[in-house]
Formats: sequence, structure tokens, C-alpha cells
Amino acid sequence: MRSISLSTWIALAIGATIAGALGWAWARHRKRVAAFLAEVMGELKKCAWPWEPQEKGARRYRELIDSTVVVAISSVLLAAVVTLADFLLVRVVGFVTRLHL
Repeated sequence: MRSISLSTWIALAIGATIAGALGWAWARHRKRVAAFLAEVMGELKKCAWPWEPQEKGARRYRELIDSTVVVAISSVLLAAVVTLADFLLVRVVGFVTRLHL
């Protein structure tokens, strides 16, 4: 028969402690959690979603796709600008510090 290592026992103890704490918290705050989730569902129903429910296929998500493309392109451009600025500043600071040696 194979023995269980100490680290396995510690992991099991930690897991049991966490499961017990979560169970205790759920039992104690069940009504508050249920009320919170009901409020979340109510608020999500009020949201304006970026698609038309009567459209079908990819047309339904046209605004969502367009917004995602704009964000992706903007992120790449911003990364390029920051990279270029970093490259130039490293060169300028390196040049200036070499002059004062």
C-alpha cells in the first residue's frame, strides 16, 4: 500500500478548510446572495445590448464586431506608439549619459 505524502495531506486540509468556509458563508448569507443575483438579473435586463434581436447570423452582431475591431486596432496602434517612444527615449538617454562620462 502506498503512503500519502505530507504535502498531499496539507493540500487536502487546506481544500477542506476552504470548502467548509465557503459552505458556512453560503449557509449564513444565502438570502443576501440570492437577492444580489436577482438584482443583477434585473439590471442586465435593462441594459442596451450591442445587437439587434430580430437580426440573424453575423448581421446581428455587426455593431459588436465593429467595436471589437476598433478596439483591437487602437490597442495595436497605442502599443506601437509606446514602443517607439520607449525606443527613442532609451537612445536619447543613452546618448546623453555617454557625453557626460
